[in-house]
Amino acid sequence: MKFYITTAIDYVNSAPHLGTAYEKIAADCIARAHRRLGYDVLFVMGNDEHSTNVEKSAKAAGLDPQAYTDRMEQAFRRAWERLDISFDDFIRTSEPRHHAAVQEIVRSVQARGFIRKDRYTGWYCDGCEAFYTEKDLVDGKCPNHATEPRWVEEENYFFRLSEFRDALLAHIRANPDFIRPVSRRNEIVAFLEGGLEDLSISRSGVRWGIPFPGDPAHVVYVWFDALTNYASAAGFATDDERFARWWPADVHVIGKDITRFHCVIWPAMLLAAGIELPRSVFGHGFIYHSGAKMSKSLGNIVNPLDVVEHTGADPLRFFLLREITFGKDGDFTWESFIARYNADLANDLGNLLKRTTDMTVKFLEGRVTHGGGDATGLRAVVESEVTAATAAYRAFDLSGALDAAWNIVRRANQAIEEQRPWALAKRAEDRGRLANVLSECLEAIRVVAVLAEPAIPSSARKIHEALGLGPTLGPWSESARWRDGASFRVVAGAPLFPRIERAPESTGISAANGGPAATPAPDPGPGAITIDGFREVDLVVATIVEAHRVEGASRLLRLKLDVGGGTRQVVSGIAEHFEPGALVGRQVVLVANLEPATIRGVESQGMILAAKSGKTLTLLRPDAPVPPGAKIS
Repeated sequence: MKFYITTAIDYVNSAPHLGTAYEKIAADCIARAHRRLGYDVLFVMGNDEHSTNVEKSAKAAGLDPQAYTDRMEQAFRRAWERLDISFDDFIRTSEPRHHAAVQEIVRSVQARGFIRKDRYTGWYCDGCEAFYTEKDLVDGKCPNHATEPRWVEEENYFFRLSEFRDALLAHIRANPDFIRPVSRRNEIVAFLEGGLEDLSISRSGVRWGIPFPGDPAHVVYVWFDALTNYASAAGFATDDERFARWWPADVHVIGKDITRFHCVIWPAMLLAAGIELPRSVFGHGFIYHSGAKMSKSLGNIVNPLDVVEHTGADPLRFFLLREITFGKDGDFTWESFIARYNADLANDLGNLLKRTTDMTVKFLEGRVTHGGGDATGLRAVVESEVTAATAAYRAFDLSGALDAAWNIVRRANQAIEEQRPWALAKRAEDRGRLANVLSECLEAIRVVAVLAEPAIPSSARKIHEALGLGPTLGPWSESARWRDGASFRVVAGAPLFPRIERAPESTGISAANGGPAATPAPDPGPGAITIDGFREVDLVVATIVEAHRVEGASRLLRLKLDVGGGTRQVVSGIAEHFEPGALVGRQVVLVANLEPATIRGVESQGMILAAKSGKTLTLLRPDAPVPPGAKIS
C-alpha cells in the first residue's frame, strides 16, 4: 500500500516560525504513523522560491535569487532536522524537474483550450502574491495581511477557472473526504457557489521565475507555479514510472488560509490538464501566540528552535500535537507548554517509566519475564486503546491518538498504586505476583512508546532501549500487540523528562503559573555605573544577514549584521550553541560603539548580547521585529 503525503511549500523570504513548524510536525506524525501501519510512504516538503518577495529578500541580502534560495534551503533543512522531521523528498521550485513539470502542465492546459491572453486590471497583495476582487477585500484591505493591496494593470495569460465551478462542486459532494475538516469543506462549497472568475497565471517584466511556454516575456505566476510542486515531486513530466506509482497524493496538509488555492485552483488545474485529483486536502488551523495570530508579516514570531534549545524537539512536538485538535486553531505560551510538559511527560509518562524500571532493578535485579495471568487488568486497556489510537491516526486525529496512549499511561500508574509492588517485594510468597505486576507495567510502557513514536520519536526509542529492547520499535502489526511471556532487562537511569520549574529566563516568565520571576533586587556592588555612564553604551537592533564559521575556531562565528543604512561584521563565540544557517534573519542586540578588535585574524566591529542559563545560551532580541539600526534606550 502506498501513502503519499505533502505539506505546503514554504516561502524562503525569512526563517520558519512556529506556525510553519506545526504543519511539518503534524504531517511528520501522520507519515510516521502510516509507516508503522505498514504503508510505503512518500513524505514531501519543500521551498517556494519563485516570488517577488523572495527576490526582494535576496536583494536586501546582497545576493542573486538563486544564491539566496540555496542558502535558505540549508537554513530550512537544519530547522526541520532539529525538529526530527522525516521527509523523504524536498522539492524546490527552482529545480529543473519542477521547471519541466510546470511548463508541461501549462502546455497541457493550454492545448485543451483553458488558457487565454488578456489584459488584467485588479488588486494585488504583495504579501500573499495573490490577486483579489473587491468582494475578497475586508474594508479595502487584504484579508490575510490587513494591508492595502495595489492596483495592477498588465497583459497576462489567464486560466479559465470559471469553467470548473460545477465540476468542482460535483467532485466535493461526491467525495466528502476530499476537503477536511468539514468546516473547510463548507467554506469552499460556499465560495464555489458564489461563482469563479478566471485567474491570471503569468506576470510580465519579472525575471525570477519559470518562463511561460512560448512567450519568454512572461513568467508563470507564482501560484500556478507553486501548486505544481506536488506533481513535480512525484515525477510528473520527468519520471513516468515514479508518477504512476505515487500519484495521486493521498493528502495535502496545508494551512486554512490557503485552502482556496489548494481546493479550487489546484484541482481545477488538474482537471484542465486531465490529471487525477488528490484524494484529500487537509486545512489545519493557525497557531496563536498568547491569543494573537502568529505571522511573519505581523511580526509576533516564535522561533521553534528557541523552544528546542531548552527542551529538545520531542516536548515541542508533543505539546503541539496533544494540545491542539488537528484542524482547529491552537495557542502557544510558555505557561501552557510547561504545564502540559510537566503533567503529561514529566509526571505521567516519565514518572511511570522511572519508578517501574527502578523497582524492577531494585526488586528483581533488572530482569523480569511475565509468568502468565492478568495481575493488573492492563492487557484489556492496552488492546482497546491500540485499536482507538490506530483508528485515530488513520483519521488524522493526532491528539485523539495521543489521548489513547495516555489512557494506558494513566491506567498503568493506577495499577502501581493499587498493586503496591514495594509491599509485594517484602513477602516471598508474592514474588511471582510482583514479577507479573512489574512486567505488565513494562509491557504497557512498551506499547505506549510504540503508539507515541509518531509524535515523540526520539523519546520513544529511548524508552524502548530503557526496557532492554534496543532502539528499533518495528511495525505496529507486531509491536502494538500485547505480548504474552514478555521479557525485559532494564537498567535504572535518569528521568527521561525532568520537570521544568520555570520558563527560560530570556522570556521573563517564571513558573508554570506564568507569574513574573520574583527575585530580590541585587546589590550593585563597587563596580556600579551611573545612568550617564550607561548612556555612553550604544545599543542598537541588528538583523543577521549572513553567518559563517571562522576557520580553525570551533567556537566562533563570523556574522554580517544589517544595522540600518549599512552592515557590520562581528565575531561571536556562539558556534557551539547555534548553526550558522539557523541564525539568518534573526534580530539581535548589538553593542555598536565597542572598539574594533581582531579575533583569529578577523575584524570584529562590535558585540552581540546573549544570556546564559546553565548550558543554554539565548540571544537577546526585541519581542517583535523592528527596523535594523533602531536604538535601545
